[in-house]
Amino acid sequence: MAIQRSSGVASLALRALPAARTFASQAGWFGHVPEAPRDPILGVTEKYLADTNPLKMNLGVGAYRDDSGQPVVLRSVREAERRVAGSNFMEYLPIGGHRQFCEDSVKLGYGEDAEVVAGKQVAMIQSLSGTGSCRLFAEFQGHWMKGSKIYIPNPTWSNHHNIWRDAHVEEVIYPYYNKETRGLDFERMCDTLSQAPAGSVVLLHACAHNPTGVDPTREQWQELSKLMLEKRLFPCMDMAYQGFATGDCERDAQAVRIFVKDGHRLALSQSYAKNMGLYGQRVGCFSIVCDSPAEAKAVESQMKALARPMYSNPPLHGALLVHTILSDPELKQQWYGEVKGMADRIISMRSLLRQNLESLGSPHSWQHITDQIGMFCFTGLTPEQVDRLTGEYSIYLTRNGRISMAGVNSGNVGRLAEAIHKVTTA
Repeated sequence: MAIQRSSGVASLALRALPAARTFASQAGWFGHVPEAPRDPILGVTEKYLADTNPLKMNLGVGAYRDDSGQPVVLRSVREAERRVAGSNFMEYLPIGGHRQFCEDSVKLGYGEDAEVVAGKQVAMIQSLSGTGSCRLFAEFQGHWMKGSKIYIPNPTWSNHHNIWRDAHVEEVIYPYYNKETRGLDFERMCDTLSQAPAGSVVLLHACAHNPTGVDPTREQWQELSKLMLEKRLFPCMDMAYQGFATGDCERDAQAVRIFVKDGHRLALSQSYAKNMGLYGQRVGCFSIVCDSPAEAKAVESQMKALARPMYSNPPLHGALLVHTILSDPELKQQWYGEVKGMADRIISMRSLLRQNLESLGSPHSWQHITDQIGMFCFTGLTPEQVDRLTGEYSIYLTRNGRISMAGVNSGNVGRLAEAIHKVTTA
């Protein structure tokens, strides 16, 4: 009887059911589903794990390692864990997440004294790290910036393409990296963006560009900010490496600060995977700068409406750890020092790798290794040279030549340089 009283929509679904069963009986439910291609980054680790060579090196995934090649948990994080343990219930967070964590995050990103923060112009919610932040904005763009396109740099983190594709936002590629100079192709970048339709969204890496390690200078950021204001282009800044670029969290946020000071309304994605080592906690913040507190309230409500059907609400533990660190001046200073220590080790590995290559008599210039910043080095190696590194030396990296400098240490940098030398001179 309940079926007879169902709605017309339900009745239509029931009428379609026999056909579905017929299909299932003939071909099975999922026989038509092909295997998905391996993720270009995570697939590197799968191959690395299957290699039995004791000298193998994993330079694919961007996860920090110390000079012994071991994972690191920061002392400030351990102290935060000690304080948090047993002190909180494990109830659901609100859809928008841990509010104090979000407020701490936007101050870290926009600045403690930022007018847009003090003026309550920033809509903010906790997100599932950087990927979740970008995905939320892509959905927000699709819902509330209808018809706008996303301009994505070439190259970029490969998952950016997946995120906006799945949000059904049209993508346009703009030039970013100059293969000849192994630096920023700033002139072509600005020329392309100057022709973008007003209302377009431009994805920018706020610091430590992934995969190239090539960032605009302060003067170039200022010029780009002016151009985008004039052309009425909306910045979406992905800041996954604040502190990792230079070792200075304030300096690494300069692009965000420049754009906000110039009057931009923008979106910001923040992640604590790299700079606090909270990879598995999936903790981040997604925010949008608005014109007024009322507008921010409305925008934030729609951000929550998008998050609700995706994951209901974000996890608690990582947010508590970050809030504990950022809200305690002494612990925050300790964290600043640890972030600088990680960045300095990566910078020293860049210098060592370049020195080793040059001492081997390489005919190539390796200056770009030390010119680039952040976790990754865009080596300039061809896919064929990468294949040789993997096949002959068990050195694993993505085929675009990106090396995670976090996987380089004083014990393996010499072998890495020798292998690179051999595949680039043979």
